Amino acid sequence: MDECLIGADGGQKAPVHSMSAGADTLQQSTVAPEAPPSTKISCTRGLTAWLLRNDVSIAFSSYQSGRLYLVGVDRQERISFHERFFARSMGLWADPQRILLATLFQIWRLENVLGPDQRTNEGADRHYVPRIAHTTGDLDIHDVTVMADGRIVFVNTSYSCLALLSPTHSFRVFWKPPFISKLAPEDRCHLNGLAMRDGAPAYVTAVCQSDVVNGWRDRRANGGCVIDVHSNAIVSESLSMPHSPRLHQGRLWVLNAGTGYLGTIDLTNGEFTPLTFCPGFLRGLAFHNGYALVGLSLPRDGSFSGLALDLELNKRNAEPWCGIQIVELATGNIVEWIKLEGEVTELFDVQVIPGVRHATATGILSDDIQRLVTFETVTTPSSESV
Repeated sequence: MDECLIGADGGQKAPVHSMSAGADTLQQSTVAPEAPPSTKISCTRGLTAWLLRNDVSIAFSSYQSGRLYLVGVDRQERISFHERFFARSMGLWADPQRILLATLFQIWRLENVLGPDQRTNEGADRHYVPRIAHTTGDLDIHDVTVMADGRIVFVNTSYSCLALLSPTHSFRVFWKPPFISKLAPEDRCHLNGLAMRDGAPAYVTAVCQSDVVNGWRDRRANGGCVIDVHSNAIVSESLSMPHSPRLHQGRLWVLNAGTGYLGTIDLTNGEFTPLTFCPGFLRGLAFHNGYALVGLSLPRDGSFSGLALDLELNKRNAEPWCGIQIVELATGNIVEWIKLEGEVTELFDVQVIPGVRHATATGILSDDIQRLVTFETVTTPSSESV
């Protein structure tokens, strides 16, 4: 097991970056970042080899600490833990060029500013910079993703619907569950997760089918459901606080968070088949190359207490985790993990970034965001003058 004590805004003193067009590296100077929560991160010795073998980095979010975390391998082949502050970091979507992050009242778009042959002074092959923040207001946004036509769709938990961004308003309604009679900021069913098929919303998860304000809180133990977005049919019922539905290799995977199990839903009869128990309240699920990456949080008093997860932990004489566990789908075994201990106790989402070895990002609180300037050069002569 390897351990490190993460720093305030990126594992070490946060650098200020600047880059001119065509530069091979980002030039850095050191500034004092915002004060961080004190957190120890530990991981398995095999995580470095797993990341290199699979040619990926990992991104995960913590709304409790307001952090976006990027995990990769530096040029000395050491694990790199990099973090940046974004208030109430929630749903994540990522590819090698772009990261989308839902926060307290905005959805941020971070863009990679490095070319294929460029590296930062630290050796990072991707550096993500916040370029666009779409202000939605506080909608308690959970999952966020991108449709085939490029539109961003997200789970608007406060209003119990799926929503799109609007150039004028806080959101545009895309779909709502059939049992929701009125769009109101009442978090009636705690709609939270979204599974995509062929670039379009396919299934969602909700804690229950309540149609009254905060009604889901009375149905946490066994009222959870999966809903087909196209037919409005209730595919599965009697789950416990399901989260993070994902279609992978033709199967619908769900985190049955109130029980601690990763498993699949039979789309013909709605039955949940568990694969692996992970010791925590589960949120955040991603797949890559025969593995599932699962996010775990400590069960908090109130919303997360009194569930089957408590009994399962007691039966196994186990303490709950906060972190990421990597599950081999063929065996159900947990083969690698990342564990957070200290003030960070809750995560929300996890993403795999393929083809990226070492990723860093510019934050929004230090003066990094003021001092990093990049630009594109004109590749063909223009007849227009400025």
